[in-house]
Amino acid sequence: MENVKAELIVKGGRIWRGVGGGVVQALAVSRGRVTAAGDDGEIDGLAGPETRIIDLRGRLAIPGFYDAHMHLLPLGLAQREVDVRPESAPTVLDLLEQVRLGVGSRPPGEWVYGRGYDQFFMSERRHPLRQELDLVAPRNPVYIKRCCGHMGVANSAALAAIGVTEATPQPDGGHREMQNGRLTGLLQERAQDAIFAAMPPPGSEELVQGIEDGGRLLLAKGITSAMDAGVGMRAGPADFEAYEQARDQGRLPVRAYLCLLGGPNGIVDWAYARGLFTGVGDHRMKVGPVKIFTDGSAGGRTAAMREAYLGDDEGHGILLFSDDEVDAMVLDCHTKGYQLAIHAIGDAAIDQALAAVSAALETLPAENRRHRIEHCGFIHAEQIAEMKRLGMTLAPQPVFMRQFGDAYLEVLGEARTAAAYPMASWTRAGLHPAASTDSPVSDYDPFANLHAGVTRRTVGGRVIGAEECLGVEDMLGAMTWNGAYSSFDETERGRLDPGMLADMAVLSKD
Repeated sequence: MENVKAELIVKGGRIWRGVGGGVVQALAVSRGRVTAAGDDGEIDGLAGPETRIIDLRGRLAIPGFYDAHMHLLPLGLAQREVDVRPESAPTVLDLLEQVRLGVGSRPPGEWVYGRGYDQFFMSERRHPLRQELDLVAPRNPVYIKRCCGHMGVANSAALAAIGVTEATPQPDGGHREMQNGRLTGLLQERAQDAIFAAMPPPGSEELVQGIEDGGRLLLAKGITSAMDAGVGMRAGPADFEAYEQARDQGRLPVRAYLCLLGGPNGIVDWAYARGLFTGVGDHRMKVGPVKIFTDGSAGGRTAAMREAYLGDDEGHGILLFSDDEVDAMVLDCHTKGYQLAIHAIGDAAIDQALAAVSAALETLPAENRRHRIEHCGFIHAEQIAEMKRLGMTLAPQPVFMRQFGDAYLEVLGEARTAAAYPMASWTRAGLHPAASTDSPVSDYDPFANLHAGVTRRTVGGRVIGAEECLGVEDMLGAMTWNGAYSSFDETERGRLDPGMLADMAVLSKD
């Protein structure tokens, strides 16, 4: 029988097939899948007159990166929003100038939105104030989100638009900061909900363009798959519909696993009524888990902790919902057949998430559901053991140790910070941690994540918890195959073995 000729051959460099798979010289690919891997001589025989040859010219090829927890649509939309990241706004005055430019010639009443500031990297080391925003935007409602996404600052026009005054009661699961009896504009956790409800959502074409723009950014960095961790956060069901349009119009550059927003403002009921369950779809776009929030961010002191934050004996963070409410949400989604992706950063929130998953599985046993904890930053050995017992997996962000590690030291101290995001412990426990970036919270560049996982070095130069460093190969596995495992695709991608999808990234250096 005549050998079937390859449609594509990749050769002329080193090709790493994945953890434990070693390195080969060449790959043969047909219909988007690896058909053979081996030495140049073995693979050259599969070349025909129509075979396309890619010469690596000595470079390294690896399985395509899988960012298993990031926000693809918001990343794309952020390219047109006010940029107040530390590199653009290192001071409050710089931030105000960025807002002033963002307001530009917009008519009075039009919303202005930006994100990315981090008070730990601003020279004043504080949040901006609503009165300061009023100076540059007196007639436009403005909301500027902190980098973590769990809080932000509104100006007076934005607070007026949602009917909030100093006399308005504090919301459940959220907080509005007051100083000297006056609102500062800082809104934390569910206190933001009214702002997002008041802001006009992006239109259909803007959403599709955001997906395309975000996907192109990822593809340029070798990221071929991503989970959008909160579809429905910007425009409700229109987010999901925009993904469908992007797919149908050939404007979805990466493979997408769509995590549906759950909770009171979520789209689960809408999706369930349309038969959109975990696993529905194909390799280009598939319905993923349901996301439920339990707490906030450690850098913002809203992640829910067993022990208080430094300098605040009463400050344990914020649990967004009661135990009963989380139990009910998890059981509802579990019963409907969804995988869960529970945002829990602090150890108290992880306790709440584990208890809810345990109760749901006891009520309705289910094999291989792979319920997830997203972030899972400040965890203890007994919690890791409980995750293993429950058959769970997780999507942490090693890059947080690089970007936020210095802030963690300041608000939580050395011991708790050194034990945070324990990639080595999770790997030894067989939990397959899917190293991800949470972009645009952190840089989507996979090499920043790789560096953080291997070194645990902060931007300030501190190495924290060196015993939790991974080797390069294991960290690459966490950024490729582990991501596939978290979406039930471990037999389809994340390695360059015969029969698997031939998604790969070619690196400029080995």
